[in-house]
Amino acid sequence: MTTSVQRGNLSVSADLADFVETELLAVTGLKPDDFWSGFNEAVDRLVPKNRALLETRASMQAQIDAWLKDNARDGINEADHIAFLESIGYLIAEGDDFSIDTGNVDPEIASIAGPQLVVPITNARYALNAANARFGSLYDAFYGTDAIPSDGESGTGGYDPVRGNKVIARVRAFLDAAVPLDKASWADVTGLSVESGQLVIETKAGTAALVQASAFAGHDGGAATPSMIVLVHNNLHILIMIDRSGPIGSTDAAGINDVIIESAMSSIMDCEDSIAAVDAEDKILAYRNWLGLMTGSLQEQFEKGGRTISRQLASDIAYTSADGGPANLKARALMLVRDVGHLMTNPAIHLSDGSEIPEGIMD
Repeated sequence: MTTSVQRGNLSVSADLADFVETELLAVTGLKPDDFWSGFNEAVDRLVPKNRALLETRASMQAQIDAWLKDNARDGINEADHIAFLESIGYLIAEGDDFSIDTGNVDPEIASIAGPQLVVPITNARYALNAANARFGSLYDAFYGTDAIPSDGESGTGGYDPVRGNKVIARVRAFLDAAVPLDKASWADVTGLSVESGQLVIETKAGTAALVQASAFAGHDGGAATPSMIVLVHNNLHILIMIDRSGPIGSTDAAGINDVIIESAMSSIMDCEDSIAAVDAEDKILAYRNWLGLMTGSLQEQFEKGGRTISRQLASDIAYTSADGGPANLKARALMLVRDVGHLMTNPAIHLSDGSEIPEGIMD
């Protein structure tokens, strides 16, 4: 049986109260009494508004159901239908034209286009994968999927050089399209270095240059023998990883061991559609994982291929910019949280009248 404790006018699951007071508030600086006082005030202010809105919703739905029952048998008259919806306040007259400005919007939403992932917040491994999906190996993406059809591969397991060569060729074609070279192809590159803030590209036919010099953002490692070249295309970064002793780089003329591209710019940590949080235990798991994402402390261990793998949030990527100064790339997707709609309720907290709290307000 779940035990509860009183916090102001609210009856709160003892486990949820303990999580809030010992884990959540420990990183906020808020005192428990101040938190619960503010939480009670918010609930007292918002729950009546929420109930009124839900009553309006239910009333409108009942009127719409009744009107359709009486008027839709022989087909709906559009004008009559619109007039009815206006009469109950479901449709309102269009107002004057207006404009709106936004500020303080993250660039991942305002100015950088890229994919967005949605993952269940209660699965720490998936949440970490989504957060870390801002950068990913283009080699792995092509090799491990059917984006490149199988034809001529050995299919015996392990690394297949036939497929590997196909992947390398496709990635070089991608580089030719995204960050092209002047009168040369990335397939012919034999060496990469940096000199006086410029990318020096050696090819089989001699030295080549980027069509757009501004596509070179910087490097990591020594200028003469960099371990990473940072390129940029449409505000998205491409990391060329150089390792002449690596499994791929050792056989590559330029020593390119991998090509990492900026991929998922944002992620939705979902508390709603992809999970079912029906009680305090579920909600604590969701809140604890979200807290771990915000503090950067979330970790998860799992077994894969007979090995124990530990997953945690990726660290930012430091490099030397083209002008010689220190630079940094955010390695994590912008994390958004999707909370539950206000129609749902949850027994983790009961109101003074004994009813369950609207889950969206609790979130």
